[in-house]
Amino acid sequence: MLSLQEISDRMEIEDLMVRYSHAVDTRQWDLLDEVFTADAHIDYTAMGGPAGDLASTKKFLETVMPNFAAFQHLISNSSIRVDGDTATARTMCHNPMLVDGADGSRHLMLCGLWYLDTFARVDGTWKIRQRVEEKSYMFVAPDATPGGATS
Repeated sequence: MLSLQEISDRMEIEDLMVRYSHAVDTRQWDLLDEVFTADAHIDYTAMGGPAGDLASTKKFLETVMPNFAAFQHLISNSSIRVDGDTATARTMCHNPMLVDGADGSRHLMLCGLWYLDTFARVDGTWKIRQRVEEKSYMFVAPDATPGGATS
């Protein structure tokens, strides 16, 4: 049976992962300072991005995300293990993104991945110390513009 502290820790960690999704989906890069530790390592290489510290990750997101007309991070099925002031989790993410082609076409890119996270409680608050993406799939659908193949 889980203790009240373990239940609270799990809920706080789940909320932290939602705050990450919200920060990215609303393009509020500075909110990531509240999500990650100052010394965080973030590895997006499995899905074609870089690996680096928080500052370089924020710069990458700020540069690349305007290339997508719309996107959402849908997270679920978290397997969280808490051990005192540290924790780990494996969380499923479905990330649909709209990509505009140079010819005016619009394509739906579907990304499926897992976040492999390590957390630390810092001054009483949970933060992500390390995030590594593990790829499941990436699929780009045909033209999704009105009148296109998938309208």
